[in-house]
Amino acid sequence: MSDPLQAALKVAASGLSAQSTRLRIVSENLANAQSTGKTAGSDPYRRKTVSFATELDRATGVETVRIAEVGKDTSGFTEEYDPSHPAADANGYVKLPNVSMVVEMADMREANRSYEANLQVVKQARELIAMTVDLLRNS
Repeated sequence: MSDPLQAALKVAASGLSAQSTRLRIVSENLANAQSTGKTAGSDPYRRKTVSFATELDRATGVETVRIAEVGKDTSGFTEEYDPSHPAADANGYVKLPNVSMVVEMADMREANRSYEANLQVVKQARELIAMTVDLLRNS
């Protein structure tokens, strides 16, 4: 088994990576919240989702997190009546993305807090390693 502090760094680093990917996906969803189709009756932007999975790091024996899949939200699109829009169907309705600003903002806040927590673990582990090195030097 490896050093527990090194293992903690490995786990926290995997969390940082996973949450930064999650933040990227949330930002894509927010940026495309009004992206409609280009032609009449075409589908607009479809919200992306992130799924996590655990993965055993054989070198350290700890479970880390990874992105299992970046998928698509299969919920339906909302429709808005706008016959002048280029993506309007024969009845004048335009399909709008299935992105909810409230859901995305909540996801962003949760990802941000998880990222900060993992960053704090990294800082604390580095501080403990430095304290251990100093203790060994002064012995």
